[in-house]
Amino acid sequence: MEKTVFQGTIPANIRYDRKAEALYILDQTLLPGEERELRLQTAEEMYDAIRTLKVRGAPAIGVCAGYCMYVLAKSIRGEDRQVFLKKLSDYGVYLNASRPTAVNLNWAIRQMLRTALEHADSPRGQLLDALYEKAVEIHQDDISKCNAISEFGLSLLKDGDGLLTHCNAGPLATSRYGTGLGPILLGTERGMRFRVFSDETRPLLQGARLTSYELQRSGVDVTLICDSMASIVMKNGWVNACLVGCDRVAANGDTANKIGTSGVAILAKHYGIPFYVLGPTSTVDMDCPDGAHIPIEERDGEEIRSLWYEKPMAPSGIKCYNPAFDVTDHELITAIVTEKGICRPPYTKSLAALFR
Repeated sequence: MEKTVFQGTIPANIRYDRKAEALYILDQTLLPGEERELRLQTAEEMYDAIRTLKVRGAPAIGVCAGYCMYVLAKSIRGEDRQVFLKKLSDYGVYLNASRPTAVNLNWAIRQMLRTALEHADSPRGQLLDALYEKAVEIHQDDISKCNAISEFGLSLLKDGDGLLTHCNAGPLATSRYGTGLGPILLGTERGMRFRVFSDETRPLLQGARLTSYELQRSGVDVTLICDSMASIVMKNGWVNACLVGCDRVAANGDTANKIGTSGVAILAKHYGIPFYVLGPTSTVDMDCPDGAHIPIEERDGEEIRSLWYEKPMAPSGIKCYNPAFDVTDHELITAIVTEKGICRPPYTKSLAALFR
C-alpha cells in the first residue's frame, strides 16, 4: 500500500500517479479509523471498489470511472481498433452495472468512450494520451464545479446558521470542497461559523464515519445525531437550513439521494426550514422525466442485520428491505444548487434552462 497523499486536512480520495502509471483511491470503508490507499488495476477491482463503496459519492464515482477507463484502455492489446473499441465498451457496461443509480458513472464512461471513438484512427500512444487527458479533464471539471457550487450555496447561508446534512457530500464524495458540504467548508475557510448536525445515515453510516470526520478535521462545530433525531433538533429551532447532495436529479426536480433524505425533506417542510439540494449538472438527467423513472439500487440485507455489530442484532433469517436511495419530491425542495447557478421551482423550466 502507498501512503495517503493529503489535500489540506482531508486525504485525497482519488489520485492518478502518472510517474508510476497507477490509480489509487482512499478506501472509505476503513474511515475514520484507518486512512489507507488501494491501487486499482483490474476491472474486477474497480467494480468491487465502486460496488462496495470503497469509492463513493456520485461525482467521485464519475472521476474514478474516468481514470478506470484509461487504465483499462491501456490493458487492451492488439492493433485492431474495432476490437479495442468493443473491449473498452464492454468494460464500460461492466463498470456501469456497479452502481446504477448514480448518473455520473454512466456520464463519465460515455465521455471516455466518445473520446476513444474520436481518436480511434490515431496511433495507440496518441489515443491513450487523449483518454488520459479526458480523465484529467473530468477530474478538473469536478473541482471547478465544486468550487462554483460552494460559492452559490454559501450565498444562501449566513454566519452563525445551524445546518443539518444527511449522508456525505464533502471532498471524499466529490472533489475540493464537495457539494452538500461545500458551502460549509468554504464559509469556514473564510472565517464564518456554522453549527452542523450530521445525521449518522443508517445503515452505512456515511454521516457518522465520513461527514463528521471531514467537518471535525476542518474545524467545523459538528454534532452527530441519529437519523431519528432530526425532527427534535428542527423543532428546537437549531436548524436554519438543510443541505444535501444528490445522485440523480430528474427533469422535474425529483431527486435521488441516500436513503433517508426524503424523510429529512418532509420534516424540513413541516418546520418551515429551507431544504437545499446541491450537485453538478452532470447529475441532472433531462432524459429522466421524474423520480418514478429513477432506478433504485437495493443492497444486501446484511448491511442492516450485522455490518456494524460484533454479532448480528436481528433475528436469524429475518427479511430485510435495504434500498440504497430514496427520491425526494420536487415540491419539498427549496432550491437546487448547481455550478451554473441556483434553480428554483418550477424545476421543469429552471433545470432545462441550464442546458440551453
